[in-house]
Amino acid sequence: MRRSLSYGSSSRYSRSFDLPEDCDDRREVCGGAMLPVFLSDLGRNVDRGEEMVEVTIELDERSVVLRSVVPAAPDERASADRGRADQDEDGGDGYLRRSSSSASRLRRMFTWRRSASARSYSPDAEGQRMTPPEVSVREMMKLKAKLDRNKSSARRALGGLRFISRNTVDGGKSDPKLLWKQVEARFERLAKDGLLSRQDFGECIGMGDSKEFAVGVFDALARRRRQNIGRITKEELHEFWLQISDHSFDARLQIFFDMADSNGDGKITRDEVQELMMLSVSANKLSNLKERAEEYASLIMEELDPENLGYIELWQLETLLLRRYSYMDYSRPLSTTSVAWGQNLSKFNPRKVASKGWIALKRLLLDNWQRNWILCVWVLSMAGLFTWKFLNYRHKPAFQVMGYCLTTAKGAAETLKLNMALVLLPVCRNILTWLRSTSARLFIPFDDNINFHKVIAAAIAIGIIIHAGSHLTCDLPRLARASPEKFSAIASDFAHGVQPTYGQLLAGTVGTTGIVMVLLIMISFTLATSSFRKRGVKLPTPFNRMTGFNAFWYSHHLLGLVYILLLVHGTSLFLVHQWHEKTTWMYISIPLLLYIAERSLRNRRSEHYAVKILKVSVLPGGVFSLVMAKPNGFKYISGQYIFLQCPTISPFEWHPFSLTSAPGDNYLSVHIRTVGDWTQELKRVFTEDNSSATVYGRANFGAQGQVHQNGLPKLLADGPYGAPAQEYQNYDILLLVGLGIGATPFISILKDLLDSTRLEDHVDSNTETSRSDDSSNSIASSCEPSGKKKSQHTRSAHFYWVTREPDSFEWFKGVMNEVADMDQKGQIEMHNYLTSVYEEGDARSTLITMVQALNHAKHGVDILSGTKVRTHFARPNWKEVFQKVAAKHPRSTVGVFYCGMPILAKELKKLSHEVTRKTSTRFEFHKEYF
Repeated sequence: MRRSLSYGSSSRYSRSFDLPEDCDDRREVCGGAMLPVFLSDLGRNVDRGEEMVEVTIELDERSVVLRSVVPAAPDERASADRGRADQDEDGGDGYLRRSSSSASRLRRMFTWRRSASARSYSPDAEGQRMTPPEVSVREMMKLKAKLDRNKSSARRALGGLRFISRNTVDGGKSDPKLLWKQVEARFERLAKDGLLSRQDFGECIGMGDSKEFAVGVFDALARRRRQNIGRITKEELHEFWLQISDHSFDARLQIFFDMADSNGDGKITRDEVQELMMLSVSANKLSNLKERAEEYASLIMEELDPENLGYIELWQLETLLLRRYSYMDYSRPLSTTSVAWGQNLSKFNPRKVASKGWIALKRLLLDNWQRNWILCVWVLSMAGLFTWKFLNYRHKPAFQVMGYCLTTAKGAAETLKLNMALVLLPVCRNILTWLRSTSARLFIPFDDNINFHKVIAAAIAIGIIIHAGSHLTCDLPRLARASPEKFSAIASDFAHGVQPTYGQLLAGTVGTTGIVMVLLIMISFTLATSSFRKRGVKLPTPFNRMTGFNAFWYSHHLLGLVYILLLVHGTSLFLVHQWHEKTTWMYISIPLLLYIAERSLRNRRSEHYAVKILKVSVLPGGVFSLVMAKPNGFKYISGQYIFLQCPTISPFEWHPFSLTSAPGDNYLSVHIRTVGDWTQELKRVFTEDNSSATVYGRANFGAQGQVHQNGLPKLLADGPYGAPAQEYQNYDILLLVGLGIGATPFISILKDLLDSTRLEDHVDSNTETSRSDDSSNSIASSCEPSGKKKSQHTRSAHFYWVTREPDSFEWFKGVMNEVADMDQKGQIEMHNYLTSVYEEGDARSTLITMVQALNHAKHGVDILSGTKVRTHFARPNWKEVFQKVAAKHPRSTVGVFYCGMPILAKELKKLSHEVTRKTSTRFEFHKEYF
């Protein structure tokens, strides 16, 4: 529905406009860029007395449509200027001709429209009212394209379409001379007899990974020269280079058009569009799109060739390029950042060096205060124990024999006892999971439990070097070489008062247990390093079995023997005889008992949680999913994980996997990527066994059918265990970032958020319908069966999933469509990023971007993921992502949860601190590695 507004510059001139209801009266807001200029010009014509007409046009954000042109009434004209009417020799006919001339000019200026129907230009019965003439749809589109090109929304599109990638040439630098020198150097290397072949053109210009597309560029440039050549000289290469590196958008667009226009007739047919689509698909390694290339070519022709002439021209291709952003404004991230970001900035001035230093110190102290106080207490404890033991032995007779070597070794031994006790606590997962639900989470950084475990292990390694090194190289040799007079002071500490030799000291109980412990710890710590655990070290057969997760898993259990030897070692000291002075057992007894109880609980619970397999789905990208019946009494929070064990593979190995099902589901599901020996064997056992019921294809999270269990291997589950992602309920807004398979914990969170929203809607509906009932009944209707109303603290979530393989979208396709269908309130924003496709603006991905935008606008389905969630290309601009969230949610607390490789965690953590300082939005970062 529209309302009409009239504008007039004088009593003899009026203009009538149909405007949208939500449009204000400011012409610069409601109309296009041409409207103010046109109105001003028309007003001047009226003042000169040329002619008067009444114009009705329809405005929206993207178009100006002429609805009617009506000559002004003669009496109005006369009242405006009677003298001029009397002098008019033509009378009414001359006026009508002038009015018709004005209408013709107006019609030529504003003939675009939104429908394909044409109108005829003919006077009505009285010869007074004019309507626009018949104009082809193609002409209307061409006029509309001219207006689109002048819009600010076209700036980004006009800046794209690059043939020279910013990421592959010169590390992103754009110095033309330096870039050409690199191309010239590659020419000298690739050319034969001074000529560069057509097949080597791609590698020469920096398109070595998409040579087929580069050949298409080569052929297009050769056709411009009206040549059919297969080899070029350096001068010709330089000419080609100048054309593809031209800063003019029109020049680059012409090259792109010429690539499709294989016969050079200035027109692109459906088959030529399809061929260019195949080139783009091959360059981006999107083999799954090849089968639908013909369909996408038809989609483009349908959009750009409404008259079905069978071809499109250059300006039509430009139109699609300009409109690809407007097709999907709602799904583009960062579209409103520039304005709102400035409004949310604080008055912080980063130019002052002193302020920068203070901010950095404040950030170090406040943002890491939990870690800092834990580390301070730990370091002070070690320093205190070392000093106490050092001074204790400084005043003993043995110091006169072995000197400071003995005090140093004993001080280091005391820190070793503490650390051997503490290193067990961060891996007591059941205890940590329980503590996460208490107020202890406010001052203990449970997310860093594994990091703290590694830090303590490093301190143990340092302590062993100091302790064992001092004994083996310093105090024991001095004891063996001590004179009888000095030895007599400590002779009572040795059997029969006989001075031992160096060999006897090493062969004794203390020496033997110490050496064996050092060797076992060396093996365990070495195989636990990232290089060995992730097979970064290549060893020949059969030593290659010492790398990988299995080697890490089994070698780590050697530490159980180390604790037994440590107790023996601590009770056999030859300089200490009183039981209360042998303190080793005092340090490790309680942590060791807690750890034993932990493992016993896990083993007992795993037998109770022998899960029943409902479905096994084999997914692309080396991933498979297991859907299991939820054991009785099994309760968990989204973001937590479980351990799985398959006794058929190994009765000892347990492996952690994040749950992708929501707490409200009646099943448990995990997605497993086959990256190690155990996961590969698990996949084989459940998918290649003829007795197992296997589903190949996409995982469907609807109703699960029962599977015959005879012959299926037994699968044990242990958990749930706490993880950083489970803290999501403590935040108003969520920013969830998953890399590859790292998206698994967030799938559960997304489903849980929507389940909670649906439950609250149901509760609100019941409350509304029962207002007239008794208050007690109303309260009961708004409660869960347990009697506690489930409250959802989180208001909205932004989910960013970054993956390299397009097949990865099949992993959670059903879940993402389910989330999109259920999310009626716009509570969740989902953004998929595919890093294997060239960034938007690169010529190799331009056509795919066009088709993607067009298909999503028409059918609401992304061509890459097959879901309602749009896929973006390349990596996200994380700074702009944070700015967007801050602009959209001022004065809110945003929980940033990341699961993926450690390299991105540093950037996200830094941005969390930076944007928190500069805006009223607070970002708190949590990471979880896999």
